[in-house]
Amino acid sequence: MTNTPQRRAGGRAARTAARAAPLSDTMRPIRPGMEGGTYHPLSQLDMEKINRSALTALEEIGLADAPQSGIDIMVGAGAIYGQDGRLRFPKSLIEDMLVKANREITLFGRNPKHDMLLSGKKVHYGTAGAAVHMVDVENRSYRESTVKDLHNAARIVEHLDNIHFVQRPMVCRDIPDNREMDLNTIYACTTGTQKHVGTSFTEPGFVDDAFEMLHMIAGGEDRWRDRPFVSNSNCFVVPPMKFATESCQVMEKCIKGGMPILLLSAGQAGATAPAPIAGAIVQAVAECLAGMVYVNAIKPGHPTIFGTWPFVSDLRTGAMSGGSGEQALLTAGCAQMHHYYGLPGGAAAGIADAKLPDMQAGWEQAMSNVMAGLTGLNMVYEAAGMHASLLGFCHESLILGDDLLGQAMRCVRGIEVNDETVGLETMRSTCLGGPGHYLGSDQTLSLMQTEYFYPTLADRSSPKEWDEKNRPDLLKNATLRKEKLINAPTPASLDPMVDAEIRKRFNIHLS
Repeated sequence: MTNTPQRRAGGRAARTAARAAPLSDTMRPIRPGMEGGTYHPLSQLDMEKINRSALTALEEIGLADAPQSGIDIMVGAGAIYGQDGRLRFPKSLIEDMLVKANREITLFGRNPKHDMLLSGKKVHYGTAGAAVHMVDVENRSYRESTVKDLHNAARIVEHLDNIHFVQRPMVCRDIPDNREMDLNTIYACTTGTQKHVGTSFTEPGFVDDAFEMLHMIAGGEDRWRDRPFVSNSNCFVVPPMKFATESCQVMEKCIKGGMPILLLSAGQAGATAPAPIAGAIVQAVAECLAGMVYVNAIKPGHPTIFGTWPFVSDLRTGAMSGGSGEQALLTAGCAQMHHYYGLPGGAAAGIADAKLPDMQAGWEQAMSNVMAGLTGLNMVYEAAGMHASLLGFCHESLILGDDLLGQAMRCVRGIEVNDETVGLETMRSTCLGGPGHYLGSDQTLSLMQTEYFYPTLADRSSPKEWDEKNRPDLLKNATLRKEKLINAPTPASLDPMVDAEIRKRFNIHLS
């Protein structure tokens, strides 16, 4: 009797000490690039049928509207240009280019600790999108997004462990000039975070200026080419089955400049892609295979992400329904096709149709993020912060998403089963002459940090404790953390001399 309280007190002290001690990356319960792949909505026969259908579509239907430079490049590689203006792709050409394609790429951060190895079923979560509004949580309203909002989003992500990259999640609506908007987008993101950044370009003519800025940030063109820390999100197709002429010209310039490419096919099932989930996957795969031929005909092995991003329509209204179960299945099925071809891939998950970070947003964001991770999707885009079917972005939701994605990554990690984890020896020592509980056992203390993920803001207290803490409000606490993070120093800040040179050369809108 007298020993039990002492043991429990010692256990509490040990647990407190264990929680306070920082963990190395290898000891953390979750970390970027963990292997998924335990969920398979498609069978092997399903994937083979999708592949055959995509190859048939490329050979018989083909794609229209390639720029003349692209026609020359792809015909030179073996594509067939028809009198109807469509490029068709023989099966043998696809197979040849798959051999040349890079199966393992690294997306670099400005800080090497944020490098992401894309191979197999390694999972990374990040932002993306082109929202035109910011969600004002306090006033429950929407306003136009600004370059400062974008910069603050990047600053927030810099401090969030479970959001691994920043692809531009919103448009700078306060910069009407498209050239200045594209350049300020790069500046706002890369000076907010040292994690990998993704961006797009409005016109081919803006790419050269962007490379000039990136070389200045990197410390020279050679350093940029050694570690390109920005990738091009390229909507190279206009579904169904047409090339986006100007985007293809942007892609050609980005490849020449050493920038990784996200080949993004974003048809909407029931509108610009077939309504059946399988059909939407077939079209997205076919379009991205055509893009894969395009890239590797220019530069074999260029770092490329197979970006099948089909979205879902609510067929009653035609509205996008990115938070639906069908969207989660689409993304998971696309991830399996990436593995089928052995190509690094990305797709969209985590989209909320909900307008605010509420219960609807929670289930919508969690469902597709977990399914994408369990399928082993390399790059899960739009995983946090997105509302109103991609029309709105929310800083508070970005912060709450870090907790959500931590739980998702814990699901991705799965269950380790071995002699130690089945726990027989611990059960024996606890039950046979032991204390009758596991609170202070060596196994519990050793695993409490490495086996379990603990959220930052989510509340797990009892109703009594919750009441004693003055009933903390989740959204209010997210707002408080937002203010703290956007005012915290960021290691992504540029050397003042470099920053001055960039501001002298370009019209930077951030003060």
